[in-house]
Amino acid sequence: QVQLVESGGGLVQVGGSLTLSCTASGIQFNIYNMEWHRQAPGKQRELVARITSSFAMNYADSVMGRFTISRENVKNEVLLRMANLKPEDTAVYYCHAEPHGTFGPDWWGQGTQVTVAS
Repeated sequence: QVQLVESGGGLVQVGGSLTLSCTASGIQFNIYNMEWHRQAPGKQRELVARITSSFAMNYADSVMGRFTISRENVKNEVLLRMANLKPEDTAVYYCHAEPHGTFGPDWWGQGTQVTVAS
């Protein structure tokens, strides 16, 4: 039973902060690259941030300097700390696990809504 569960979404005002959490079960978490994606209404899903199994990090230009991704392997958890939120950040945020060094399947969470309002 593989499961990725996101939490921490909600309503926040412009300029505010929010931290998303994704907890994985049923996989050997430490061998997966972990990602956050988001999809806004009428737009394509986009990669927001990635942290690899070796702790390399990558961010979309739109969130660079405002978002921070981290992982805690002992807890099977990946976090996305979001600061200085903008209306354009409003989207459903999805956790994604991509295996590194294997040809196994990838996994998606169900998503958590982030709404930035003013």
